[in-house]
Amino acid sequence: MTKRSATTPTPLRRTAGLLAGLTLGVAVLAGCSSDGADTDCGLDACTVTFDRGVDARASILGVEAKLIGAQGDQVTVEVAGEQLSLTIGQQATEVGGFAVTLDSVTDQQVQIRVSRNAGS
Repeated sequence: MTKRSATTPTPLRRTAGLLAGLTLGVAVLAGCSSDGADTDCGLDACTVTFDRGVDARASILGVEAKLIGAQGDQVTVEVAGEQLSLTIGQQATEVGGFAVTLDSVTDQQVQIRVSRNAGS
C-alpha cells in the first residue's frame, strides 16, 4: 500500500500554482506603460521619472500620471484625472485613493512617487 504525503503537491496543483504566479507577474508588468517616462513599480507603489520638454505620461496602478509643467522646485502633474501642484519635501497629496509625492526635479527630469493609500 502506497501512502501519499500531504506535503507533496500533485502535478495539477503544481501547474495551477505556476499558472497563478505567471498570471500575477504578467498583470504587474502589464499594469505599467509609459511615453516619455520611465516607471519602476511594485504591487502598491510606482516611481515615475518624466522627461521634461516632451508630452510625458505613464499608466500605473490603473491610473494615468502626466507631467503638466515644472518651474523651479514646483511641479504640476495630473494623476487619476486631477491636477496637483507639488513641491519637494511637502507631505504626500492624496488623490483618488493614491498618495503622490515629488521626489526630485532637474533640468531634464521630474520624479514622482505614486502609492496606494492603505485605507483604499
